[in-house]
Amino acid sequence: MLSLQRRRKLLPWLFLAPGLAWLLIFFGIPVVNQLFVSLQTGDPETGYAFDWNFQVYADAISDYHEQFLRSIGYAATATVLCFVIAFPLAYFIAFKGGRFKNVMLLLIILPFFVSYVLRTVSWQLILADNGWVVSRLKDIGLVSEDGRLLATRTAVIAGITYNFLPFMALPLYVSLEKIDRRLIEAATDLYASRATAFRKVTLPLALPGIFAGSLLTFIPATGDFINALLLGTPRQFMIGNVIQSKFLVILDYPTAAALSFLLMAFILIGIFLYARVLGTRNLTEAAL
Repeated sequence: MLSLQRRRKLLPWLFLAPGLAWLLIFFGIPVVNQLFVSLQTGDPETGYAFDWNFQVYADAISDYHEQFLRSIGYAATATVLCFVIAFPLAYFIAFKGGRFKNVMLLLIILPFFVSYVLRTVSWQLILADNGWVVSRLKDIGLVSEDGRLLATRTAVIAGITYNFLPFMALPLYVSLEKIDRRLIEAATDLYASRATAFRKVTLPLALPGIFAGSLLTFIPATGDFINALLLGTPRQFMIGNVIQSKFLVILDYPTAAALSFLLMAFILIGIFLYARVLGTRNLTEAAL
């Protein structure tokens, strides 16, 4: 029989075991396998052999740096747009929503009840050359008579922004909802203007939501390929389109695996730097 002290030490690991096993089977082993694949050489006809081919990483950066930069640019732009749209929305729901909060939150997540692909295809109809949106933009001069929105960078960024907006809005709402209203009242009682109270109290306390929302938006947006495929042209293809093509069409598995690892490395480095810029030692206590 195990002693009481030993059982207390083993109890946390017992609770962690299912999660650790899940991560090991469905994340750890696949990552190691893809690392192994990335260091192979060969082709689909003759097969692939492992020979420590680190040159594939240098070739991947050299050949597809434009797609990497485009993915970062599109994802960053969409993240900023999501924040600009979602913050006022989350602020209104948290502070002014009243008994309609649940209804408003339901409306935010309602698009998730429809397939991601179908939601993106709907933007093809919205931005069609003969559609209502383009016609009205032509009427006010924002789009030239022979101009278009579909199959452009604007369409791809708009699609990404729309699809990932809930990932920004929900964490922002959670952070704003937790703010003690008395802190804002105390700031105004101490002669701070509403703008100053927002900047000195509300915004810092919403920092965990801003951090979480921006990561939940930027990370999947960087690797997205559906929006560029359906709303853009090969000139707007992102690194996700290249990886998808390499894996499923060209069958160049080493290059595809190398590109995946480079993308993952960039995202991990970006998260670390972003946390340092915000000055957050503990993301769950970022507002303290």
